[in-house]
Amino acid sequence: MCGIVGIVGKSNVNQALYDALTVLQHRGQDAAGMVTSHQGRLFLRKADGLVRDVFRTRHMKELAGCVGIGHVRYPVEGSATSAEAQPFYVNSPYGITLAQNGNLTNVEQLAKEIYQADLRHINTNSDAEVMLNVFAHELSTYGRLQPTADDVFAAVARVHERCRGGYAVVSMITGYGIVGFRDPHAIRPIVFGQRQTALGVEYMIASESVALDVLGFTLIRDLAPGEAIYITENGELHTHQCAKNPQLNPCIFEHVYLARPDSIIDGISVYKARMRMGEKLAEKILREYPDHDIDVVMPIPDTSNTSALELANKLGVKYREGFIKNRYIGRTFIMPGQAMRKKSVRQKLNALELEFRGKNVLLVDDSIVRGTTCQEIIQMAREAGAKNVYFCSAAPEVRYQNVYGIDMPSIHDLIAHNRSVDEISELIGADWLLFQDLDDLIESVSGGKLKIDRFDCAVFDGVYVTGDIDANYLSHIESLQAELQFEPKPAANATLELHNTDS
Repeated sequence: MCGIVGIVGKSNVNQALYDALTVLQHRGQDAAGMVTSHQGRLFLRKADGLVRDVFRTRHMKELAGCVGIGHVRYPVEGSATSAEAQPFYVNSPYGITLAQNGNLTNVEQLAKEIYQADLRHINTNSDAEVMLNVFAHELSTYGRLQPTADDVFAAVARVHERCRGGYAVVSMITGYGIVGFRDPHAIRPIVFGQRQTALGVEYMIASESVALDVLGFTLIRDLAPGEAIYITENGELHTHQCAKNPQLNPCIFEHVYLARPDSIIDGISVYKARMRMGEKLAEKILREYPDHDIDVVMPIPDTSNTSALELANKLGVKYREGFIKNRYIGRTFIMPGQAMRKKSVRQKLNALELEFRGKNVLLVDDSIVRGTTCQEIIQMAREAGAKNVYFCSAAPEVRYQNVYGIDMPSIHDLIAHNRSVDEISELIGADWLLFQDLDDLIESVSGGKLKIDRFDCAVFDGVYVTGDIDANYLSHIESLQAELQFEPKPAANATLELHNTDS
């Protein structure tokens, strides 16, 4: 899970890229990067940290140009190093930069092919660098001084043939334009839109529609599975289907947790989907606990707020915000390492004792992944005087690894793997625990303009939509992640640049 953005403007785009990355900060808090193009020169700034910390005034002044792309990075376990901050760059052909959200499932095979057949060198563990080199190699085969839209789309088609996994990509071809494309299953989200300015029409590509909204762009649509968009520097827009057998199988976890509630993904309002999750949860409570003694419903802020409010309304029970959130602590799910996640829970949330004392409290969270957060929160509720603490998850049990760009690499990290609901309840310290049914989750998310026959629900049902994942692969990535956690990390490099932006 990362955030990507690309803009073709009529004036300097550095501030617009900065603003868009700030809006997408929830998708990655580990590192940020931005590259712009002006008169054939590239200006790049990327480093560890939040957007506001990576880009200072001195950097922004150097990021000149009417075209650029940006990225906010979310680390997978064992790979949280500044060397892997994006965008990445290759100088041949043309000078191409690229930023990616997602994960390639055949990255080792590709890295070997790139070295042995394409004669290209990979310098990091990032699959985004691999993707960049595949795209650059395929584009170079046409040997033109100036690439055409057909060349770009043919190169993307070859990327789809060679690359497996879930990915959404923005890439800048220096002096020519911006490319965006989405994997043939459309697992990761990507949208594009436009805005009219006094100087002409500007275009934007981004991970979520909310980035377009905030900057005054009108959403045109999501990219279709396998589709690519090419916007030239002078504002010509081209789109083309580049995959042979595209299927719309978007990641359902985007609606559960990853995306902002004010985004629309594949025609589906994330906010409305979460409302329906709460309604479905309430119906299940009434079936399984018709004589419940719940006094108050409380969300674990912020992702579960919408679901918890609808649940409370459906049950006819008071809704209260019993936990006060420290807005200056990042999302605990996307923090690297269990110890840091656990420590951050109490730094992030504080219980309001008067809302807990002597009451039977139902806590609602968007999901339970590792169990670290909910275990701490339940203990906090008891310390605040709750009589009984019940717990609901707006999503089903997370039992399987995610291989498409979310940090769930090991089943041993997942509290629900090989455990019953009663066993999980005992581990987290709840008086009773209830999970959303998968069919109800799918029904909650399905209410959009597009007909989606199948979502990527692999973390819940173990079915991987790309069809190339088996037990051997899952075991292999677990062992790789374990090795990476013990590898020495390269020294942090505050500035990774093509043209000096850190004067």
